[in-house]
Amino acid sequence: MNYDFIQEYCLSKKGAEEDYKEEWDAIRYAVRGKMFALVGNDGEGRATISVKHTPEQGEELREKYRDIVPGYYLNKRHWSSLFLSGDVPEAVLKQMLDVSYELVFNSLSRKIQNEIQNESSIRCS
Repeated sequence: MNYDFIQEYCLSKKGAEEDYKEEWDAIRYAVRGKMFALVGNDGEGRATISVKHTPEQGEELREKYRDIVPGYYLNKRHWSSLFLSGDVPEAVLKQMLDVSYELVFNSLSRKIQNEIQNESSIRCS
């Protein structure tokens, strides 16, 4: 499966930022420093993307797709990793990214959420 859309899709989210974590050898997508996606490798060097979810969503996804596994180096109840060499449909990964972003965004204070919304409104004007 071709997942070339990941960077553009993640950065299209309001307030999303990208940085490279040298100590992890991974690219992190975050909102105000709170990560919602991590692109790197598992312990065997396979390319992965890790995303946040509810425990129930994680269980359901891992049962349905063999290329979605508990999150590498992350809380395995709240994060899953998807093998980028696998065959999970693009729409499923996009939905996973949407959920992950929303969980992180909604965990921010109302003040920060409003700041992000206002920044986005100004850029769109």
